[in-house]
Amino acid sequence: MRFVHAAAGALAAIALTAGVSTASLADTNLVLNGSFELTNGGGTVPGYGTPGNGSPALVLNDWTNVGYNFLFNASNAATGVYGSDGLLALWAPGSGSANGLGASPDGGNFWAADGAYQQGPLSQTINGLTIGHTYALSFYYAGAQQLNFNGPTTEAFAVSLGTSTQATPVLNNASHGFTGWISQTYNYTATSTSEVLSFLAVGTPDGVPPFTLLDGVTLYDTSPPPPPSPATPEPGSVASVFAGVFVIGSAIRRSRARK
Repeated sequence: MRFVHAAAGALAAIALTAGVSTASLADTNLVLNGSFELTNGGGTVPGYGTPGNGSPALVLNDWTNVGYNFLFNASNAATGVYGSDGLLALWAPGSGSANGLGASPDGGNFWAADGAYQQGPLSQTINGLTIGHTYALSFYYAGAQQLNFNGPTTEAFAVSLGTSTQATPVLNNASHGFTGWISQTYNYTATSTSEVLSFLAVGTPDGVPPFTLLDGVTLYDTSPPPPPSPATPEPGSVASVFAGVFVIGSAIRRSRARK
């Protein structure tokens, strides 16, 4: 009977592996270039800055910019980047303010958008959405001020996915200040398979340029996965199952014959 038990165990293993694997796939961030590290320095899009003095305006891969917005990193925020109006920098430890401005928890480049002058969104079309699913949008944001301007400011973002818009808490920033990086997450329900994600800076007052900073943008589907469909064995697997049944049947008959 030991042989019969062993054969039965082998048959069970064959049956379990006959179907398609149901191992779940890792979650996928649907936002492309959400850390703002991929650029094409040869572009000429007005309003963009570049990491480094004297460089031409750049194109930020996978995003569309239509506002007075700039790309910085921790090392050039104080020295400035060039955009459509020339060199622009932020108050930072390297430019005369011990406000602590530095890289976000995501590291590398970060986006800076003027919320009171030539406002325009940074946007990207998100594809591969499932209608009715809930998606968690997460990012880091902060408040800063343009160098050589004075006075307290406020900074925030209006964040949209499709027709749904949510506003971040307003950050109150001291003159020459930096608010520190804040993690924010919002949930959105998809109404289409493709929707536009956008960040529009909102700040006050005009004339003391308030800049809202952005980095580390991610979007994940948080809806429960559907129940797995019954596995359909491949033809070769079906043959293996029948062969196993024949082996077990033969073993049982031989065992009975010896009694």
